[in-house]
Amino acid sequence: MLADERRQAILSAVERQGSITVKELAAEMGVSAVTLRQDVRELADRGLLARVHGGARALATAGAPAATEAAVPAPPDAGERHSVGLVVPPGGYYYAEVIRGVQNAARARGVRVVLAVSGESLSEHQEQVRQLMAGGIDSLLLMPHPGLSPLDEAERWLSGLEVPVVLVERRAGLMAGRLEQVASDHAYGAALAVRHLAGLGHDRVALVARAESPNTALLSAGYADAVKTMGLTPGPEYRITTSGDAAPVDGRFEEVVRAVEAGEVRAALVHNDIDAIALVGILRARGVRVPEDLALVTYDDEVAELSEVPLTAVAPPKQAVGSWALDLAVRRLSDPATPLAEILLRPELRVRASCGAGSRAGTTGE
Repeated sequence: MLADERRQAILSAVERQGSITVKELAAEMGVSAVTLRQDVRELADRGLLARVHGGARALATAGAPAATEAAVPAPPDAGERHSVGLVVPPGGYYYAEVIRGVQNAARARGVRVVLAVSGESLSEHQEQVRQLMAGGIDSLLLMPHPGLSPLDEAERWLSGLEVPVVLVERRAGLMAGRLEQVASDHAYGAALAVRHLAGLGHDRVALVARAESPNTALLSAGYADAVKTMGLTPGPEYRITTSGDAAPVDGRFEEVVRAVEAGEVRAALVHNDIDAIALVGILRARGVRVPEDLALVTYDDEVAELSEVPLTAVAPPKQAVGSWALDLAVRRLSDPATPLAEILLRPELRVRASCGAGSRAGTTGE
């Protein structure tokens, strides 16, 4: 069916029924919902019908009874051009800033955002997405739960969806298909911290990171690359477990603390702020000083400045990631032929007291 034929069929259905839903009419016409949404959008832009959430309705005619107009649900906002679903994992302060970035960009562009919180399993993600698509969203922004398994099956499912998908703060693998991505360049961020500590005279830097974090592998890669490039002595890498039957806070850091007390570790990058603040407290209770005995950089910068010793931090551009993801989704909806994008945004270093830089405090991208 040609585009003109599809659009005439849509107008005929709207004239006959008063309103249509994209999902039902697409099935009736034997075309994809994505194609039909684009046709509805084009017809609405030409002033031939009115878009509503999940479909379209006839324009109000002069002298039409008020009851006829009220029988069709009004759109959420007459100025909204697109509806985008945003799926995030449960909990975690990290995601709040990303969501804020999506909201700010959506408000500026007149886009409606529908938020859903996923569970841990693939089936739960699929159900959330199914509900969003049934509601008529035009595009999806997804932050899959860390460790979503099986990953290749998840990526095949995502790349086969009928609406454009942008992964947010996640990196897709070989099965990604047509998935687009916007994420912080965590490897660059780790290297930024190592270079900063090396510039302060440290030739051996430890890495302390959460075992269950989806970003740990990227941090480790960036850390190792910086150590090799700068000719530093490889430092120890520690993995901290916080889930399940993890040890009490003091116990989680015991190996790190012993190495610091023995003088084996004099500089460290710690992911994340909460762990870095806990480590500073444990060290202080045992008479170890930061930054005099341990120069420390944290990775996150959500609460780093609130530590007893304000923490130098690498700050991923969380709000910018959300904003760019929303913009990418809108570009794809406006021009489906535009090249697929994979965007990495660089974190910045915010220098405070914990690294021992003294008067060099400030912000840098080095």
